[in-house]
Amino acid sequence: MIERLERAFALSEKGARDMIRAFAACSLHNLTLFVPVSVLYFLASDLLGGTLSGHGAGYATACVMSVLLIMLSYRWVYRSTYFSTYVESGVRRVSIAEKLRKIPLSYFGKKDLADITSTIMSDAATLETGLSHWVPELVGSIISTTIAAVFVLLPDWRMGLAVLWPLPVAILIVLLSRNVQHRLSRRSMDAKMAAADGIQECIETIRDLKSCNAEHTYIKGLFRKIDEVERRAIISEVGTAVFVVSASFILKIGIGTAALAGALLLAAGSIDALTLFMYLLIASRIYDPLQGALQNLAAVISLRTNVERMDEILFHPLQEGSRELSNNGYDIQFSDVHFSYGGGEEVLSGVTFTARQGEVTALVGPSGGGKTTVSRLAARFWDPQSGHITVGGMDVARTDPESLLSLYSIVFQDVTLFDNTIMENIRIGRRDASDDEVIEAGKMAQCLPFVEKLEDGWNTMIGENGCELSGGERQRISIARAFLKDSPIILLDEATASLDAENETEIQKALSKLIRNKTVLVIAHRMRTVENADRIIVLSGGRVAEEGSPSDLMESGGIFSHMVALQKESSEWRI
Repeated sequence: MIERLERAFALSEKGARDMIRAFAACSLHNLTLFVPVSVLYFLASDLLGGTLSGHGAGYATACVMSVLLIMLSYRWVYRSTYFSTYVESGVRRVSIAEKLRKIPLSYFGKKDLADITSTIMSDAATLETGLSHWVPELVGSIISTTIAAVFVLLPDWRMGLAVLWPLPVAILIVLLSRNVQHRLSRRSMDAKMAAADGIQECIETIRDLKSCNAEHTYIKGLFRKIDEVERRAIISEVGTAVFVVSASFILKIGIGTAALAGALLLAAGSIDALTLFMYLLIASRIYDPLQGALQNLAAVISLRTNVERMDEILFHPLQEGSRELSNNGYDIQFSDVHFSYGGGEEVLSGVTFTARQGEVTALVGPSGGGKTTVSRLAARFWDPQSGHITVGGMDVARTDPESLLSLYSIVFQDVTLFDNTIMENIRIGRRDASDDEVIEAGKMAQCLPFVEKLEDGWNTMIGENGCELSGGERQRISIARAFLKDSPIILLDEATASLDAENETEIQKALSKLIRNKTVLVIAHRMRTVENADRIIVLSGGRVAEEGSPSDLMESGGIFSHMVALQKESSEWRI
């Protein structure tokens, strides 16, 4: 049961156990609400029998005890639902964050940022509300109503049936609506995600939209997405209301059928007036917990969509492996590697090559040839469908990703910076680095010329993703991180693409010092960047089309030679 609750509501083991206690608390609280009904029944019995005299103090005590019992049970409900759920909500958010930290990076290539953010914030908040307000009350109502139903049938089964028949009918109506409500909830969520993605995309691309005079056209499309969210919300609410209102109407009929059946039985002399009074009291009480439960049931059904989105993260397969590094040296070797994204068309088909320690290996070739994919596989951002990738003889697929990445310094073409100082952005490369070490790495990456112009120097705040800096300045900070980390393997993916020729030359000089006795894998489109590489791997169509030194490939007159000739020709173009 613990495991089923964990999966059904995205709970931790402790959260599932707390949920069971919440079920018990809500069930007990609902049953305590029948205590005043019992006191009233006995009071009416004494009044009709003329035996009330001398029992006044007892009834007064019973009333006080009933109130105390209800208060204590409600306190237990409050602590076992709200308090426990809020604690579990924190655990859930931390668990999602931890899982996202360990999930293969390929997952993030399939998911929009707005979608993941919505799962962490919106879905978690919805589950927090559901597990504190809806689910315990629903299950508690069902349990307490089932227990009460047994006792309702005991005095007179005919009156018991007259009171209880609406309960299974009402529950059945809502249960039969489960698939319909789930589809409505799913479509409503899809509309929300489309709108959220549109809003985020609008904010991120506003400069391009304005420059192309496409802002108004895009906004119109965004308004249509927002209108669709409203339309879907209305449809979902109406769809839920149809079933819930119908079920609630059936429950209301129950009071009428109890009164009608009781009147007929009383007229026939089958029951007495006190029994009729008791069942009318029960009918007025027994439907209340279930009335709210039916509305909660509809809400719980709608939670299924949120739980599925969270479970997609919580139960996503992890990239696992040994945390102990067993490599002998730092040669990177690809052996007959095949890879495709999401089971689609193969991006790499039987790629085999070796990037040796102490050499610079350049990956070149036409766009879409698989260069960036190779670098990502080398760092185990993804795992290949077949073949082997090793670092110093150590199988990358059997190594823990975090341990493996300690061997790599990576400079991506797309730089990611944080809303912090230049100093702290560089320090990401090695958190325990001193200020002097950070500054030295920044100088090697040619950061000093632009840092000197800033009022606060190395302590200048650079804004969200370095919005206060130019593209070249942002790239130099990224390169400075690699200098600071000083790992034995260096991956450079168009690392100098945003730099002018002068800064590129200076950084390449600094890189030449950094890469001594290291394994360097360079991705570049500008042939000037790789002209001094030790070995060039030409990737085309997901295969190794050529391999060799720059001079050998130039003499062969193949793809590499053709690319060099084209770039030389383009450099002579004049407007």
